[in-house]
Amino acid sequence: MHRIATFALGAFALAASLALPAGAQQPAVPAGTDTVAAIRARGTLICGVAPSTAGFSLPDSRGEWRGLDVDTCRAVAAALLGDATKVRFVPSSTQQRFTMLQSGEIDMLVRSTTWTLGREASLGLSFAGVNFYDGQGFMVRTNSGVTSARGLDGATVCVQPGTTTELNLADYFRTNNMRFTPVVIENVEELRAAFRSGRCDAYTNDASSLAAFRAAEGPAGEQYTLLPELISKEPLGPVVRKGDARFFDIVRWSLFAQLTAEELGITSQNLASFNDSTNPDVQRFMGRSGDLGRQLGLDNEWAQRIVRQVGNFSEMWERNITPLGIPRGANNLWNRGGLQYPPPMR
Repeated sequence: MHRIATFALGAFALAASLALPAGAQQPAVPAGTDTVAAIRARGTLICGVAPSTAGFSLPDSRGEWRGLDVDTCRAVAAALLGDATKVRFVPSSTQQRFTMLQSGEIDMLVRSTTWTLGREASLGLSFAGVNFYDGQGFMVRTNSGVTSARGLDGATVCVQPGTTTELNLADYFRTNNMRFTPVVIENVEELRAAFRSGRCDAYTNDASSLAAFRAAEGPAGEQYTLLPELISKEPLGPVVRKGDARFFDIVRWSLFAQLTAEELGITSQNLASFNDSTNPDVQRFMGRSGDLGRQLGLDNEWAQRIVRQVGNFSEMWERNITPLGIPRGANNLWNRGGLQYPPPMR
């Protein structure tokens, strides 16, 4: 589900301007603008997210956005604006997401987007970190009897077009000398409907997205099985425009602050108990020493404010991902067998 576009930067801005309907808001941050200054002047962070992915970005029954990606945006707002609620969430499709970021329609993108060399080298984008280590998988109907991706020879497979998912699918079947027929549909809801109706034997996407789909189906989700193989590496995380180092640093270290808080055992519930800690790492985190916030262009209580308003990474995970039945796995901290390894805050 991750497009590797090849358009020049000017084409991105032109396409975005042409795509705006009459009366729509103009791009929030024109190219070359100081993003931090623009966000502060506006008083709101504008964050691009997926329109409907349970556990990552999905409005609840009251219209309130919920999910891991949503909370990643809120952490940045807490650090930069002092208030995690000062975020406007803008749904973005796989086809539009990079255009929206390049044109300045959104300040940052947190939308199940894979960090790749091509995207970072050619699109004028920078990935500020990884908030979810994922991999591409396959889902089938349980009554199909298929228990392994190697059993999909000759299958029809639902997939979104122009994405790394589509490329990985072709590579996997070619490498294993297997045949498949793609059922290519851009709109994710239409794609899922095609899978439900039996138009394809399998549905491929990031494993997290497949798990979110199954969870959102309620009791009907029991008729679907997520196959055990992961056929790719999909590090997902926040994306910003290149050339704005100050905003990049704030986005990156907002995520690292949540991971560091988990390392130190600091949560939204026990934060106050660390005020008088003599641990140098805790003192720096809490803004009692080191002047780290001012080095980022923030106040020195930015990190504890993230934890107070959004939580540490574990709290964010438990709130959003655990209900999907996805184990922490590779997304655990490095000292618990995972890949999450925040650099030192000092």
